[in-house]
Amino acid sequence: MEQIKTFLLLGAMSILLVFIGGYLGGKGGMLIALVMAGGINFYTYYFSDTMILKHYNAQEVDPREAPMLYRVVERLVERGSLPMPKVYIIHDHIPNAFATGRNPSHAAVAITTGLLELLSEDEIEGVMAHELSHVRHRDILVATIAATIAGSVAFIANILQFGAMFGNRNNRNGNPIFMIAMAILLPIAASIIQMTISRSREFMADEGAGRLTGHPEWLQNALIKLSNYNVRGEVQGATPENAHMFIISPFEGKNLSFANLFRTHPTTEQRLERLEALKKVLNQPNEQNKLYDRHYS
Repeated sequence: MEQIKTFLLLGAMSILLVFIGGYLGGKGGMLIALVMAGGINFYTYYFSDTMILKHYNAQEVDPREAPMLYRVVERLVERGSLPMPKVYIIHDHIPNAFATGRNPSHAAVAITTGLLELLSEDEIEGVMAHELSHVRHRDILVATIAATIAGSVAFIANILQFGAMFGNRNNRNGNPIFMIAMAILLPIAASIIQMTISRSREFMADEGAGRLTGHPEWLQNALIKLSNYNVRGEVQGATPENAHMFIISPFEGKNLSFANLFRTHPTTEQRLERLEALKKVLNQPNEQNKLYDRHYS
């Protein structure tokens, strides 16, 4: 269901882009916007892991430096038939974690020292299973596609704004007031769709974690602790642009305005409810012997 939802939302963003391109009446302008946004996001896609890890001063560790964490990750990748990702630790007292990398063969998981201190080994396994589910679902690719389209919408919206200010000679029907309204509302609409896609992928990763560990309650317990702690502060250097990467939004205590439209994550209550429903499904005899790969291959 979440896969279908993501596909429909990406389609909606594409239609939005085509609509404003058609309104401007210039296929060439839309093509330029797509090429520029695509080039930026191509670079981001291939080098995002290096950039984001450097941004948070993440330090790669080996089994000797983080034996418990390595043990958890190795157990999960073996169970999920995944390549072993690089493992990083971020020295920050705020508990959080994220995954990055363009595909399972080029992936990394990062966890803060605050999370390692706060959670039990089972809860850490639930968190790492969530991040590895993101890797398996290729969520970085999906996020990049969404960002490319949203970036193109924002770029064309700027063209609309300048067209309204200085006169749009190429569009006979150009109404300055309508163009200004579109310049304001279209990027907002694209951002809302982009955030909805992000929330959809979080639900998928939660379910993937529950199925991979066989214990959704491990992730439930972790989410409760992380949510309660993250309202007190945020990971140093956190920005709205990369907030969607974390298992809990770094801005959890500030993300309550505008009817939650711009939330990068579902509410903790929503995630706990989904995981509770998953527990009932996994307790059914016909589900206990089903492999994780059958659901997420």
